[in-house]
Amino acid sequence: LMAVAMDPEWLIDMYETVADLVVSMYDIMVDHGFEFDAAFLSCDLGFNYGTFFSPRHFEQQLHPVFSRVFSFFHDRGIPVILHSDGRIASLIPYFIEEGVDCLNPLEAKAGMDLVELKKQYGDKLSFMGGIDVRAMADPDPAVIEQEIRTKVPVAMEGGGFIYHSDHS
Repeated sequence: LMAVAMDPEWLIDMYETVADLVVSMYDIMVDHGFEFDAAFLSCDLGFNYGTFFSPRHFEQQLHPVFSRVFSFFHDRGIPVILHSDGRIASLIPYFIEEGVDCLNPLEAKAGMDLVELKKQYGDKLSFMGGIDVRAMADPDPAVIEQEIRTKVPVAMEGGGFIYHSDHS
């Protein structure tokens, strides 16, 4: 994380190298007969209290790389699912601009409120997750039933929701 501020050129080079690897691996797999319904890409960008770095740093360093990789998949007709743990709501406008089709896992304990996110961004982004895994682990079935009753009907409205835990 120190490199975000102290050595951004090195960090950007690292991001670009990983992006090149993703693109190369896709090409290799397609050359060997694989077909893909979606690209499920993982890049944890946050923790329970916020993002690992400021939105300004994201915009300057990672946003262009994400845009390039997501465009690569979209140019091939492949939707992009982005997995990122943590409280990353401040980055969602960037994700939409970059072309993320679906965001996962919507970590409840980090404040990623599925109902609020659906209301705010549901016309621009699909969601996969948001069902609090702690409720799933509770020995009282009423806890998970309440979780489902309060979230799923709202998340299902208009489509764009895949039922899944918020962290598994």
